[in-house]
Amino acid sequence: MQFKHPEILYFLFLLVLPILVHLFQLRRFKKEYFTNVKFLKELSIQTRKSSQLKKWLLLLTRLLLLTALIFTFAQPFFKAKDSKGVTNELYLVVDNSFSMQAKGKQGELLKRAVQELLENTPENTTFSLLTNDDVYWNTDIKSIQKELMNLDYSATSFQLDQSLTKIKSRKTPFNKDVMVITDAINLQANQLKPIDETINPIFILPKSEQKNNVSVDSVYLQQTLDNFYEIGVKLKSFGQSEQEIPVAIYNQKQLIAKTQVKFNQSEKDLFFTIPKADFNGYVFIDEPGLNYDNYYYFSISKPEKANVLAIGNPDKNQFLTKIYTENEFVFSQFELKSLDYNVLDKQDAIIINEITEIPQALQTTLKAFYDKGGNIIFIPSEENNVANINSLLRNFGTFSVNELLKKEAQITTISFSHPLYNGVFEKKVANFQYPNTKTNFALKSAYPSILMYEDQSPFLTIVSNSLGSFYVFSAPINKDNSNFKNSPLIVPTFYNMAFQSAKSGINALTVGTSSPITIDQLLAKDEIISVVSVTDEKSEKFIPQQQILNNKVKLTFSESPSQAGNYNALKDNTIIKNISFNYSRTESDLRLDNSNLLESYENGNSIESVFDALQTNRTDNTIWKWFVILALLFVVLEILIQKFVK
Repeated sequence: MQFKHPEILYFLFLLVLPILVHLFQLRRFKKEYFTNVKFLKELSIQTRKSSQLKKWLLLLTRLLLLTALIFTFAQPFFKAKDSKGVTNELYLVVDNSFSMQAKGKQGELLKRAVQELLENTPENTTFSLLTNDDVYWNTDIKSIQKELMNLDYSATSFQLDQSLTKIKSRKTPFNKDVMVITDAINLQANQLKPIDETINPIFILPKSEQKNNVSVDSVYLQQTLDNFYEIGVKLKSFGQSEQEIPVAIYNQKQLIAKTQVKFNQSEKDLFFTIPKADFNGYVFIDEPGLNYDNYYYFSISKPEKANVLAIGNPDKNQFLTKIYTENEFVFSQFELKSLDYNVLDKQDAIIINEITEIPQALQTTLKAFYDKGGNIIFIPSEENNVANINSLLRNFGTFSVNELLKKEAQITTISFSHPLYNGVFEKKVANFQYPNTKTNFALKSAYPSILMYEDQSPFLTIVSNSLGSFYVFSAPINKDNSNFKNSPLIVPTFYNMAFQSAKSGINALTVGTSSPITIDQLLAKDEIISVVSVTDEKSEKFIPQQQILNNKVKLTFSESPSQAGNYNALKDNTIIKNISFNYSRTESDLRLDNSNLLESYENGNSIESVFDALQTNRTDNTIWKWFVILALLFVVLEILIQKFVK
């Protein structure tokens, strides 16, 4: 027990005064004469004994009364269990990622957490609030009430280490209490590294009642028919889903296709045929899990022909004329000596097909074309000089070739997951008739290989910037050197290498990522392209980062938009392109609960219990009121002694 005013305890020396008064109190006795002294003597003895007992009892109660009063003014208390934490600063870290959309016993996890904060945070407590996107330093519950009530789900995944790093960057001599409210979905062990002796973490882990969820993972173009698109919709199931799930496709608000699906596996692909026209809509599934991944927005632009140019011997370009047909492509070809450099910027893809020497002027023009979003396909010639090839490759990245290897090699490895072959193969083929080459350059590449030889050296590899792609073959593919032209791979490979930059196909970007697209649009110096939502009732409108590339415009989306949905790109209030955005599906699997990583830290049952515990453990237990009660009891006891003790 300790005292706030220990100097008052010196008054305890005053207790000697009533003792002295009691011991030296003098009383005069009056003489009375009686005829029979025998009875008076006995009465005198009895009276003196009872009188002495009463005096001692009164002395004791008065001493205790004075002691209680002195202790009361000295204000005794028991020191708090965590007295050192009284000066700690409070930080609230709230996970508002989409996994917090799951439902617990009292509703959605995030909404319930916000309600508890509003109800249980002490009004006089100063704290800082950190969410996935925003930070509010040194505020209180009244000042932040509106922001908490309007707190929405974030497309940004919860990164605990980033929040802790922001907190640690606050220069202060005090330690920090960090209350973290998260469901621990996708939490990684390395995110706990910033925790040190200056941070006292307290984790509150709300739990969802069920972990099952089904999401629309992606939409892709399966094939293009004369009057229709066949699109594929990939659904993913996390956990067991026994009920049939309705799946619908809307073009804006018009329902154009609907079906039901029952899962017997973790993934399922559905195929729909829709009219071949401008599409700006979404796929919707009706299932009870998370709501954010039940929608997948996508756009399909009106088909336009892609411009493809081949540079090389016309005889060697004959196979290209059969791939790049007039109904989908504008194909042209030039020999190097007759090449018009002015037409290169107007192309979507350029094929360098086995020309023996690549002049420096062409290399410079190709590099500028690639930087502006064009696709380049390079096929070497056996007569190429190695130094000349390397001079070209160095313009695009970490490539190099060695001398021509004159040995037959079989192409045995296909990267089925590469976007170039998206939708080409229904499944991985084991008994495929693989092509071969008789000679090839030993190609060294720091980039992904799409096709590889038996020894895992690259036959076809790719490097991409934010818009364009540069494809490199390591061997000539003329009929004398390879049977690749006779392989089933030839058509999808070359078609998709040019189609990647064509003006039709699925358009679906991801919110929060630096996603660039190009629009064929010629802008004047002061003209801009704006983007407006056609899904959100609030009509979110913004101007993306844009770069003029000759007759094209590169749009880059990073901070905007913040909401998934369908958008229109506008020039002078005229729609020039449909654009769609979706949230990343990283929060869809509710089974990725890593709360076991937090077992070694303090865990709270609820926000209320944490605040109560902090207040209890850091508040001194004052007991002066008990001494006031004791003083009153001694007063009453003295009165009783005076009245009833004879």
